[in-house]
Amino acid sequence: MQIRLLEVAQQELDEAVTYYNSEQAGLGADFLIEFLNSLERIKAYPQAWKPFTKNTRRSKLRRFPYGIVYQFLETEILIVAISHLHREPGHWKDRITP
Repeated sequence: MQIRLLEVAQQELDEAVTYYNSEQAGLGADFLIEFLNSLERIKAYPQAWKPFTKNTRRSKLRRFPYGIVYQFLETEILIVAISHLHREPGHWKDRITP
């Protein structure tokens, strides 16, 4: 199954990587690796996480305070947001259809 990121989710990912790199050399790369590992778990088990809506779920990253908000659709997994869990956790809700 194909995974696709909304443009705004890609921007959130880029911003998080940049932020962590500014905090400590290599930490942004660690964040990106954890993000990619989470994508692999989502791809393998797309229905494993509790749904927010019929098709929308969130998988938490293990090491960082972020969640990947995604929709499990017929033809793809759509990444809606890379959401910091302590800052405006529902900021992505206008990006989905119930």
